[in-house]
This record gives sequence, structure tokens and C-alpha cells, in this order.
Amino acid sequence: MTDYHKFDDIRPYTDDEIPAAMQRIVSDPYFPQVAQYVYPDRTLQEVKDIMLGCRNIYEFQTIVMKQVNEQVIARTTDGLTYGGVERIDPSKRYLFISNHRDIVLDSCLLMYVLHTNGHKIGEITFGSNLMKGQMVIDIGKSNKMFKVERGGNPRELYATSVHLSEYIRYTITQKMESVWIAQRNGRTKDGIDRTDQGLVKMLSMSGGKDRVKALAELNIVPVSVSYEWESCDILKTLELYASRDGKPYVKKPGEDLNSILTGITQPKGRVHIEICEQLTADDLNAIPADCADAQFRHSVAELIDRRICGSYRLFPNAYIAHDLRSGTGRYADYYTNEQHDAFVGHLSELDKFVSDPALRDIFLGIYANPIDN
Repeated sequence: MTDYHKFDDIRPYTDDEIPAAMQRIVSDPYFPQVAQYVYPDRTLQEVKDIMLGCRNIYEFQTIVMKQVNEQVIARTTDGLTYGGVERIDPSKRYLFISNHRDIVLDSCLLMYVLHTNGHKIGEITFGSNLMKGQMVIDIGKSNKMFKVERGGNPRELYATSVHLSEYIRYTITQKMESVWIAQRNGRTKDGIDRTDQGLVKMLSMSGGKDRVKALAELNIVPVSVSYEWESCDILKTLELYASRDGKPYVKKPGEDLNSILTGITQPKGRVHIEICEQLTADDLNAIPADCADAQFRHSVAELIDRRICGSYRLFPNAYIAHDLRSGTGRYADYYTNEQHDAFVGHLSELDKFVSDPALRDIFLGIYANPIDN
């Protein structure tokens, strides 16, 4: 049995830590703004009472976070749809590996879908670069988010990877909690969803020498999330433009928080979440047993990618962007004139930044690349 305190540096809060966290949250100077968004029809004191009434994680998630998700869905989407819930068993725990388009909503909306379909809400990875500010930390750790360390020298990165791998395995096999993790560090910014082989390596570190067993016991389930209007599309375009030709991109102070808030509040159109088929031991055993470990990890990543990309929901914007980028009408049957004009109108927002065809091409690629995937 693993000592739970071994993971105190990264784990979420326990039930005993929730009352103090709620007190800190309602005392934060930014709390009134958050309260007004989440509970627009309540007074500040009423929202404080709701928060302070949460005595454990379950109450915080099913009262407050449920309300957060419902407000986001109602106010910023044209509907959330999902599929594949029948592929998972409420009595089992899984490692959900998802493509990553929005910092917060990819995982939170999946957990909302799981909860509304009778599944236990799982734990969520959250980059240490994002855990800044006491209120963000308190909300995140009260919502079963655990820290993934970013940065460090090679020796430090190896140690933190082993630690993370051990915690994920411990959470799924001993705590009996599911886990959400992105298929790569950071969001997909160019519309190309690809699983980092380093993720597969990290997950295997705590599983012993049998590489198939090490992954099979985690019950890996790929998840594909699709937004009609890509989360932070303008911000992603500007970041890719600034880092073109291999130039290093240096984030400005507060940029991560701005991306979180933009992703939550901007219009998203339709949103779809597809829970894909689990990677079984048979799937993993189909990879040649004599292949090197690096090739094995590559093959596992490809298995995940095929399921995520194959389940990605292509909305009209993808076809519009592809036609605009190629200068053809190849996919004209997949969208209306009104949808085309709305997309072009949004595209024109780039003009306020810089007039460069490269900027436009990057933006179009974010939407068009999933078709080529």
C-alpha cells in the first residue's frame, strides 16, 4: 500500500481541507466577480453561504462546479453533446487521455458528462504554471485537480515524471478514482492532435517491466473534444505567429490566466465530447513483442491518436477554413453562405493586429488541419 502522504506536494485537497479552502475563496478580493458570473441571480452573501456550506469535495463539485459548468454551457455554447458513455462502466476507474483544446473546459465538461450519467467524478491534472494565486489553487484542488510540475533540469524532470506516474497509478488502482490527462503538455494550438510519446513513457515508469501490463491496468480511454469555435483561436494564432521560424515564445505576465478566462467566457458554438473505445490488453499485445521500447511507445501513441482524431467532430468552420486556405470550394456542400460569412467576419478580427498572410494562414490551419488529420 502506497503512503498517501508521499503525494502531499501534488495531490488534491482532502475532505478535511475543504472548509478552510471555502473560507479563503470567499475572502478573496476577486471572489465577487466570480460569484456574479457563476450565480448571476444571487446576492454576494447568498453565494458566500453556498460556498461555506460545502463541507467536502463531493458537495463542492456537485453544487458549485455543476453550476459553473451549466452556466458555461448555457451562456457560451449552442449546446453540449456527447457520445460513447455506454463504452465505460460506472463501477470501474479509467485514465482518460484527451486532446487538449481548452485549458479548463476539456476536463471539466468531461467530468460534467460523467456525473450526469451516473459516473464518479475523477481527478484532473493541472500544470504547475497555472496554479498561481491562492483562489485558483483553492478552486482547483477542491475540484480534484492535482499538480503536474513543469520545467526543471533533466534530473528534476525525470524525478517529477516518476512521481507523477506513481500518483496516477496509485489513484486509479488504490484510491479507485479515474484520472483525466491531456495527450501532450500544453494545448493543441495548430489543430493537429498528437499524443506525446513522452506521456506514454511517463505512464509506464511506475508499472514494472511488463510494458503491456503497465499500461493495460490503467484502463486507458481516449477522449475527443471538439469546439465549433476553437477556444482562444485568436490568442493561439498570435502565439504561433510570434514563435514562427523557431523563435522562442515568452509568455507575458498573466497570459495563462487570460487564456483560462477567455476560454471560459468566449462563444464556443456547439461542443461535442466523444468517449472512445478503451485501449485493451489485446490492442497493446498486437504491437510486435520484439519492437524496441521507443517503437512501442510510438505505436501506443498512434493507437490513441487514431481514436481521438477518428472521433473528432468536424463542424462547418473546419470545411470553410479548408476551402479558404486552399482557394477552392471542395467542401462547399458542408456549410451555408451564412456560416461562411460568419467565419470570414471572425477571421477579419486578425486585421487589428497585423496585416500578414502568414497570420491568416495560421488561423485557418487551426480549423482546417483536423480535416487532414
